[in-house]
Amino acid sequence: MSSPMPPAGAGPSDSLVTTAHVVYALHTLGLVIGAFGTASVLGAFLFGWPSIIAVIINYVKRSEVRGTWLESHFSWQIRTFWWALLWAIIVAIVGTVLAVVVVGVAIWIIGFFALGVWAIYRIARGWLRLKDLKPMPV
Repeated sequence: MSSPMPPAGAGPSDSLVTTAHVVYALHTLGLVIGAFGTASVLGAFLFGWPSIIAVIINYVKRSEVRGTWLESHFSWQIRTFWWALLWAIIVAIVGTVLAVVVVGVAIWIIGFFALGVWAIYRIARGWLRLKDLKPMPV
């Protein structure tokens, strides 16, 4: 059964703001596990249980934030995950093709490092704006 749509211009409930904080916290946990564990930052972000749970929560609660400023955060969180996955696939393919000429290893290292930094930036920027109760730019 789907949740009722909020009235146009209505603000999100406190529980939905808390949900957005939890999602940012789960993504951050995934990044931290990658930074201090045996996985890479990007690998833990994309394939670790915290980020996967975060994206599932985003999709489950997305309809409840529609029409509020919080919708921009849910979209931001979802896009961060899927864009990171898409670019990781591209870097992996290009790196594999270029590995024949040894340049591929550098592509993997630089590409995955840059994607990890980008994911950290996206999560930090979004969470700081959420803390200030501001929407994300479109």
